[in-house]
Amino acid sequence: MRTKTLLLAAALTAVGIATSMAQVYSVNAVGYVRTTLKPGFSLISNPLTATSNKISDLFKNTEGGIPDGLTVYKYNGAGYDIGAFAIFDVGTPAEVDNDLLLAPGEGAFVLNPTASDLKVTFVGEVPQGSLANPLKAGFSIISSQVPQAGTIDVLGYPAQENDTVYQWNTTTKSYVISQFVAFAPDPAVWDPAPPSVTVGEAFFVKRSAAGSWTRTFSVNL
Repeated sequence: MRTKTLLLAAALTAVGIATSMAQVYSVNAVGYVRTTLKPGFSLISNPLTATSNKISDLFKNTEGGIPDGLTVYKYNGAGYDIGAFAIFDVGTPAEVDNDLLLAPGEGAFVLNPTASDLKVTFVGEVPQGSLANPLKAGFSIISSQVPQAGTIDVLGYPAQENDTVYQWNTTTKSYVISQFVAFAPDPAVWDPAPPSVTVGEAFFVKRSAAGSWTRTFSVNL
């Protein structure tokens, strides 16, 4: 219950959950992204379109197997939909209660209940063509639909004045906050700088109005 309370507080106030990621990736029509989950919470995305985007399939390539207690928290705008893995018999694979979908462009908290890093390899197709990621008003967890690192303006995020991005810093264990603001008479800019995201990273964004993060992408360009 304490864990669930902390997660809900993070969504509403943008404080309080750790995430740490390191990726190795290939950018091809079909590729892979390897994400390292540090002990505790991580805020990650599914960077590829898999045959199945259910978490039972996305996490099946966890090195050493999915541990008992691995839990995925997907924010729904008011709380969290929770998918929890459990091992019921020694030597058997973990089973999931509530097999959530996690598509490219979305994001979720993942709890690594162990004391060691977990390496998860996501395998699938690189999203290509005309892409559209719906953006809700208020708080949501989002990510780039394309497995590329860079600042979100370079990745095509359609910033509106007062948009606020919250990224978790694993060193300071606090959020790095960037806001898109106008300093009259100058046009709006990111303060203090445009957020830079890594492949497989998700982040909170707070918006005053809904929109769409659109992009046309091809691995051949």
